[in-house]
Amino acid sequence: MKLTIKKDLLLDALNKVSKAISTKNLIPVLAGIKFELKKKKLTLTASDNDITIQTSIDCNDDDDFVIEREGSIIIQGKYILDIVRKLPDKYINIDVIDELKILIYTENSEFNLNGISESEYPNIGLEESKKKVILKAGVFKSIVNQTAFASSNEESKPVLTGINFNIVGDMLECNSTDSYRLARKVVKLDKECEENYNIVIPSHNIIEFSRILGDDEEEVELHIFNNKILFKNGNLKFESRLINGTYPNTSNLLPDDSYLIISTTLDSFYSVIDRVSILTSDKEKNIVTLETNGNTLILRSSSAEIGRVEEKMPITKNNNEDIKISFSAKYMMEALKSFSTETVDIHFVGEIKPILIKSTEDETLTQLVLPIRTY
Repeated sequence: MKLTIKKDLLLDALNKVSKAISTKNLIPVLAGIKFELKKKKLTLTASDNDITIQTSIDCNDDDDFVIEREGSIIIQGKYILDIVRKLPDKYINIDVIDELKILIYTENSEFNLNGISESEYPNIGLEESKKKVILKAGVFKSIVNQTAFASSNEESKPVLTGINFNIVGDMLECNSTDSYRLARKVVKLDKECEENYNIVIPSHNIIEFSRILGDDEEEVELHIFNNKILFKNGNLKFESRLINGTYPNTSNLLPDDSYLIISTTLDSFYSVIDRVSILTSDKEKNIVTLETNGNTLILRSSSAEIGRVEEKMPITKNNNEDIKISFSAKYMMEALKSFSTETVDIHFVGEIKPILIKSTEDETLTQLVLPIRTY
């Protein structure tokens, strides 16, 4: 295998596939990246058995990518990434000598690495399904940004560490919950699906994929299998395992009616909670108390060791009812951050009932935060 390639092209591909390399993997060959050069294309593959990422660079018969000899080799991921990142040259040459000796060189630099035979690398198919679901990359990123944060970090409840994708007809409903809050995003698909799906994708994996996605207008294909899902975006393929188990029916958490709805500007409400939470003593729970008095919203927090704070702001209400309720400032702020609207509506059902956050400007998104008893 021998090639000359523009540094930026190779570095972009390496940055993508390196997300699948784990230093903790017990299989040494999986610390490497598979380079496969054939049919005027360089394909890079990396896997940690949990996710697999593959991307390719096409040779367009220009100076940016020149192929001299086809072949395959496994190169240690950490070293090839660091070498390419730190070399100052515009072009990089890679030459495999004596089957497993790798020469990486530029005009003034030369690195000699030991490679691993491609025959030692696991057989990774990355097959595609005949039935696929298609989303715009921008929509996919929104789903992840607006739901993933609410998933659990507790491995004792594996199914809650993922995002639930529930597809029926032309509707996709995405849910994420850690039992203390819930994020729901509903998307109308351009095309009705031939099959219904109800799957759970590990949040960490889907976040990694969203970070390496291309332009918002590009398409993302979802190829769903019994125990895995393949995402495809142009030359990029990303395969993840699915989480076994039945996702809870989160619709039971969403109240049907609200006896009080307050409307306020998103930025102002977020900023007030942020300031009031400064004096909370328990940074995990950081409890803030909300109280309405007519068209005035009062937010308070206190700590015996630090002191207390109170701040007021004007609001609009749907009726003359008032409420006093406490919640986690951290959870409420993360819920509010998922909105890109100017205003939000906070729905109250009772002092010990879930708090709903919605916006008339974006009816596809619902956030729920459970209250905290303070007495």
